[in-house]
Amino acid sequence: MDPRLTELLAPFLKFLGDQELTADSPLRELGLDSMQAIEVLFAVEDTFGVTLPDDDMNDETFATAGSLWAVVSAAIDAQLPGGAQEMAA
Repeated sequence: MDPRLTELLAPFLKFLGDQELTADSPLRELGLDSMQAIEVLFAVEDTFGVTLPDDDMNDETFATAGSLWAVVSAAIDAQLPGGAQEMAA
């Protein structure tokens, strides 16, 4: 998971406290609501320079930090020649 995603998500997770945000962190349980998910979507698209498919805007995508990163990573791979691995470097 890209550290920029972790930094981007943290302000939206009011119940995160001092916990480390991991791929298994449940976003809804940590305080992400549906309105914030839209804000996260815009922030992700701006930060990573991708457009996430409408089909991926669902509860499954926003279930955990890892599930969100999987969608973001796939969008990066689809849009950039070097893909997500190059961006994370």
